[in-house]
Amino acid sequence: MIDHVRLFAAEFWPALSGRDGPLARLMRADALYPVFQPIVDLKSAGVYAHEALIRGPQGSALQSADALLSAAQAEGLLYELELYCIYVALRQWGLQRQPGRLFLNISAHALERLVAVGGMQTLARAMRGLAVSPRMIVLEITEHERVHDMDGLVDVARALHAVGLSLALDDFGDGRSSLRLWSQVRPDIVKIDKYFSRDISSSADKLKTLQALLQIADVFGTALVAEGIENEADLRVIRDLGIAYGQGYFMGRPDTDVQPDILAAAYGVLHDTRVAVMPEQRYVVRMGQLRHLSLIYAPAVSRNASNDEVAAIFQAHPDLHAVAVVNEEQPQAIINRQQFMDHYATLYFREIYGKKPCLLHANQQPRLIERSHDIEELIGILTSQDQRYLSDGFIVTENGRYVGLGTGEQLVRSVTELRLEAARHANPLTFLPGNIPISLHIKRLIESRGEFVACYIDMNNFKPFNDQYGYWRGDDMIRLLARLAVFHSDAQKDFVGHVGGDDFLILFQSSDWAPRCERIIAEFAEQARELFDEAARQCGGIHAEDRHGVMRFFPCTTVSIGAVQVGSQAYRDAEEVATQAALAKREAKLSGSGLYVTPRRAVQPA
Repeated sequence: MIDHVRLFAAEFWPALSGRDGPLARLMRADALYPVFQPIVDLKSAGVYAHEALIRGPQGSALQSADALLSAAQAEGLLYELELYCIYVALRQWGLQRQPGRLFLNISAHALERLVAVGGMQTLARAMRGLAVSPRMIVLEITEHERVHDMDGLVDVARALHAVGLSLALDDFGDGRSSLRLWSQVRPDIVKIDKYFSRDISSSADKLKTLQALLQIADVFGTALVAEGIENEADLRVIRDLGIAYGQGYFMGRPDTDVQPDILAAAYGVLHDTRVAVMPEQRYVVRMGQLRHLSLIYAPAVSRNASNDEVAAIFQAHPDLHAVAVVNEEQPQAIINRQQFMDHYATLYFREIYGKKPCLLHANQQPRLIERSHDIEELIGILTSQDQRYLSDGFIVTENGRYVGLGTGEQLVRSVTELRLEAARHANPLTFLPGNIPISLHIKRLIESRGEFVACYIDMNNFKPFNDQYGYWRGDDMIRLLARLAVFHSDAQKDFVGHVGGDDFLILFQSSDWAPRCERIIAEFAEQARELFDEAARQCGGIHAEDRHGVMRFFPCTTVSIGAVQVGSQAYRDAEEVATQAALAKREAKLSGSGLYVTPRRAVQPA
């Protein structure tokens, strides 16, 4: 080998001497080769870089990267294999005279050892000797083992940047990487583990995780690469999240020849102005919501406190409904004011029981509510057989320690308010997104400057049906409309929201939105008839009172749809779109046409 190669290869070549394992033989024969997979700029749809991946001879037991790593571990050649892989990737990259960036995998241990032996300048010279500029190389730290010397790795990162090399963390989020590593090493790029990209179009939890990682990346000034993008739906979501780069088979497969362009299907997605329909998370009010509850910071008494002491507290605090009994800050019982004072006022009670412990007239199984309870647990309290909280109230704790009291009225009010807030996010009857997600999606559509159609759906003659047959059958009819709206929408392009009651909103990006609306109208008219009694079906409707109390005939329930076509910059905000869609729905109901389309509005002046 020529001198500039020896500078780099000297670290792995001697270790192969005398080794007779299958991997050592392949390395001595120079039988391993690199393939290159594109990393794509999701904004421009161009190739940002390529990642070098190693392969063994085709058809052999050591063809895959996993098999090579297992063999290296068995033969004690992990370090040597890593350096050899970097060498053959750089050699091939230099031979192809590629102008773009190249990502190379290396463990933190191997990188630290290489720098300690030869120095970063040695590595940089070896790269230049192979016709590769260090400024176009990104070293990906793989976390096959934990980083033991964090400070040492920080020093290595500084040395990397000093010679023009960039640094990336690979597979972040797989359980081996850490936020501390990200924070201290400050890599230029972080590659997010493919677990979070796969099926993100249908996973609200993964969506929330990537949104959180984007915020962290913004704090650290780091670019993100989403790995493992395998289909159109996931690519749309990742693109619309604002992640800078992506990698995966849907955009480009590993190949011995460097591919200058991404695959056509991915190119089409990245240039499509339609926005992704983000997966919705069923909204549940969780930890910490009780901190908004108006607590009563009331004095408490010990187990040994006398009845006279309790009476003195009630007399000093005339509005206090109860007193908590605690032992070393942990609640033991609750004393109801009305019940206690009734006893205390009886003849000779003070003389006989005044100096005795107060537990005699206490509820020793009080209702305890931890401040981190969520709404579902509170509802369980309201629906339980033990209803003493209505008179006694409840004791509020934080980490098991007494912090105050609450009343039954406060509990009912809190649950009601939290339920109403939850309904704004997801309708409890249909589980479709509520008003807040609807508004957020309209905002995203407007900001994308693409075209979409807002369709407001409302039932005709639903109130007489609901009055006649009751809310139970009325709910069945609402769920029927929800099912049809979802069925006739494209889950990847169209957003179905439940405004409330019998009102729905579909935000179509499908070009065939009008036929879809017509099918919803026709199928609802047919299937809704089955919810009427036979006599009503025979005569085509029911006799019921109108809003003025006058008995008249109402035809079987149907739906009206008002559509607003929203072009680029035609509407300023979500409220304006929703208002125009509601007006279009009213026109549809007045005209009786089923579908009414508002004339397209011109672009708003700036």
